[in-house]
Amino acid sequence: MAFKAISDTSNKLTNWNSSTDPCTSSWTGVSCLHNRVSRLVLENLDLRGSFHPLTSLTQLRLLSLKRNRLSGPIPNLSNLTALKLLFLSYNDFSGEFPPAVTSLFKLYRLDLSHNNLSGEIPATVNHLAHVLTLRLDGNRFSGDIPSLNLPNLREFNVSGNGLSGEIPESLSGFPESCFAQNPFLCGAPMKKCTEVESEPSKPGSEGAIASPLTPPHNQNNLTIISSSPSSIPGNDSTPPSRTKPNSSPKITPIALIAIILGDIAVLAVVSLLLYCYFWRNFSARLKQGKGASSSSSSKILETEKIVYSSSPYPAQSSLERGRMVFLEGERRFELEDLLRASAEMLGKGGFGTAYKAVLDDGSVVAVKRLKDAQIGGKKEFEQHMEVLGKMRHPNVVTLRAYYFAREEKLLVSDFMPNGSLFWLLHGNRGPGRTPLDWTTRLKIAAGAARGVAFIHASCKSLKLTHGNIKSTNILLDKTGNARVADFGLSIFAGPTTSATPRSNGYRAPEVLDGRRCTHKSDVYSFGVVLLEILTGKCPSAVDGGGGSGAVELPRWVQSVVREEWTAEVFDLELMRYKDIEDEMVGLLQIGLSCTAVAPDQRPSMSHVVKMIEEIRGVDVASPCGDTLDSVSDSPSVSEDAAPS
Repeated sequence: MAFKAISDTSNKLTNWNSSTDPCTSSWTGVSCLHNRVSRLVLENLDLRGSFHPLTSLTQLRLLSLKRNRLSGPIPNLSNLTALKLLFLSYNDFSGEFPPAVTSLFKLYRLDLSHNNLSGEIPATVNHLAHVLTLRLDGNRFSGDIPSLNLPNLREFNVSGNGLSGEIPESLSGFPESCFAQNPFLCGAPMKKCTEVESEPSKPGSEGAIASPLTPPHNQNNLTIISSSPSSIPGNDSTPPSRTKPNSSPKITPIALIAIILGDIAVLAVVSLLLYCYFWRNFSARLKQGKGASSSSSSKILETEKIVYSSSPYPAQSSLERGRMVFLEGERRFELEDLLRASAEMLGKGGFGTAYKAVLDDGSVVAVKRLKDAQIGGKKEFEQHMEVLGKMRHPNVVTLRAYYFAREEKLLVSDFMPNGSLFWLLHGNRGPGRTPLDWTTRLKIAAGAARGVAFIHASCKSLKLTHGNIKSTNILLDKTGNARVADFGLSIFAGPTTSATPRSNGYRAPEVLDGRRCTHKSDVYSFGVVLLEILTGKCPSAVDGGGGSGAVELPRWVQSVVREEWTAEVFDLELMRYKDIEDEMVGLLQIGLSCTAVAPDQRPSMSHVVKMIEEIRGVDVASPCGDTLDSVSDSPSVSEDAAPS
């Protein structure tokens, strides 16, 4: 109320009343946790003066006062030890960088942009070890940028200041726009410092650079910085016969022509030798071909061998040739078309390697070679493929065809152009990465759950399982819909001891003990995926801390929850979104129930689907038809803001 009295001159905070409780009366912009004010979001309310009275709210976790008219020095914030997000942009704050801010060790986002702050950026900013966002653009900071060692920094901007000197190497990975409108900054990603020094600042003053401290009316008195001894004024006594230090001998036109002619001659000789070599081999093959059998089957086998030699698939044995079998659809291509297609490896999984194949007609398919699968007879394989080929669901990758031969087994399915959940979560970590927002994560979790539940409900007599659920097997189609891939192949898995490395932290304890995959073991693996979505941690690389090395992701999450209910269990990239803490906690509880050690304590996949859909309702329950762009909007405090 003291803050309202001095800053709310326009009376925008009409429901702030000393006779009511801010935690129970829904005061504008106020949120509470454990009956203490924890979030204060007062943006674009024409607030003025200082916000010093707010520094008494010692349990604040989020303070956003963007787009107001607050002025004066930024108050001492050292009492706000729980603060994680601070947004003070687009105000009229003046003075130097607030020194107390660097003592807020829990800070994730710091935005002081578009104010009138001046002075130097202190090196003590390095104390903010967890900071993800540091925005100081649009101020009047001067001097050098300190060498910053902030391992979690994802968003950085100091454009529109008066900074000078070389950009630290630790910040060179950020785009040039982050340093723009600082005419005296140099180094990657901007011009090299040597280039800046050698560029004339005005006609006739070669090598001159203006000091950032020199006012415009003193430009005629600039100090001359020489690029070579000969450029020093008055240094005209150098003998003409002496070579200048920076001069280099020039190539005469005759020498240049001789070099070119020599290169042409060498190229002609090499081309002639190659022509003779390949013509001799071609003639020998041609003679051999005239005496060979001309039957159509021989031609097909020979074509197959030649194509295999330049494709990712190995050569086919001449003793047996399989055939492409199409499932629930018309034949679209022959084996030869598939082998001629340009192939790009997508990744290597537990049962073989997957490729992206672009056919001659422009269509794209995914091809999986079952290299490591232990397949019995041809009849058993064909019967199982018929079962998998009949499965059609919006959240399951459709198997289109298969190929069976003694030396080669191929599976052809629809290609998913938007990659895997694994890549969206863990790929391209560093400056410039686009984080996977909360709404998209929740939609992917719901879609994948429906896909696995459909697999479990299909063909109940076989009790079909997925057997290899992990984030690399959850793919996104062109509309951003999650689809489960590689299902039903666990029947071809070898002994558990050899299959265990494929798990990478996803396999249930009972499967690691030698038992076969079941519906309940699938639920466990899916629970690990949910925890991966929430934490942003790869299950195979979770640091247990204290020198204990890697630990299982479920065990790490349980230990954090037991010790203290903090935001440290959640992915730092989720901290920018507001009003999602309850949803994240809800999904966390589902993930922990799925990863219960005892199989009978885990829910069924159909129940998991219901629980996820209840977190937000219709938004999550019906992702079909959404585009990838349309599902990427998450509720946010503002375009660059924050969480809970």
